[in-house]
Amino acid sequence: MAGHWIIIGAVIIVILIVAVVANQYNSSMTSKSKRSATSTADSFQYKCKSDAKSLLCMEQQYKTFTKNRGAPAAFIKLKAAYAINPLVKTYCHQLSHVIGRTEADMVKNVDEAYSKGDNFCWSGYYHGVMESIVVKIGAKNLPAKLPTICAAIKAQKPYSFYHYNCVHGLGHGVMDVTDSNLFESLKMCDLLSNTWEKESCYGGVFMENEMDEVNPDHHSNYLKADQPMYPCTDVEQQYKYQCYLMQTSHALRVANYDFATVFTECSNIDANYIDVCYQSLGRDASGNSSSNVDKTKANCMLGANSDAQTNCIIGAVKDFVSYYHSDKQANNLCLSLDNSLQQICQTTKAQYYKTF
Repeated sequence: MAGHWIIIGAVIIVILIVAVVANQYNSSMTSKSKRSATSTADSFQYKCKSDAKSLLCMEQQYKTFTKNRGAPAAFIKLKAAYAINPLVKTYCHQLSHVIGRTEADMVKNVDEAYSKGDNFCWSGYYHGVMESIVVKIGAKNLPAKLPTICAAIKAQKPYSFYHYNCVHGLGHGVMDVTDSNLFESLKMCDLLSNTWEKESCYGGVFMENEMDEVNPDHHSNYLKADQPMYPCTDVEQQYKYQCYLMQTSHALRVANYDFATVFTECSNIDANYIDVCYQSLGRDASGNSSSNVDKTKANCMLGANSDAQTNCIIGAVKDFVSYYHSDKQANNLCLSLDNSLQQICQTTKAQYYKTF
């Protein structure tokens, strides 16, 4: 949903915008001021046009706002804008990365930054925090430091979603310090202490690679329009699962979001990874519709057989839980399905929700 894209915008305009926003937030949040905050949320981005540079523009605004007001206030603004601004909804995960990176630059350590975090928009804040932490350590010192960065969080909540966000975020961070060198970054993840942490880190690397494709300030050298499943076809065996778990986001862009076409692409890969490719499509079916039950279900039902549809639903229901940080909306998805799929959906939902 996940370093790097920040540019210096029109500073005078940003300062004026932040000043206006600050004055609005100093008032008490009565029902009238709540309506005012919502009505002005979009004006926070009004200078950012709907073009290729809109993300860079909004990133600079949220960076400045977070510096002045802190992460909790930035998330109040982001959530208000998300409800009314389609561009903010599209770029929400990337913008929460920016808030995380900016906050982490102002505090002493991971724990302090995490204490100010928010899981909104697929936990992008925590990924951004780790990007900043890794950059502070630097490429030279990173190999020795990498296994220790998430140690305190692991000690507090081992193998929790909190722990996952830390090591997954490391994957985003190592892509930053290696200048988005995917293969070098994967080798860096191998320095972590166990398979679970390594897999989580791999996922961050592949997610960052996907995000580079849609970021006008970055470029991925590891995605190809004429090979929708590259780099998964070329990475070593231990990396393939996490690669295919993310790869359909690129394949869908290539196919102009034709889910049926990408179901076919998944069916033609190494048989060991077909199911996880279908699950990746389920994540995208949820993510591309902002976890809308009807749209998600419709896209998953484009799978040509029961295996395709079942694994798509598995991926989708996990994304519902991640998106809402609740099992309520995921339950609505499950209840919309026929009996056989409904049972699998409910079981997956219950098991995955325990992580939270």
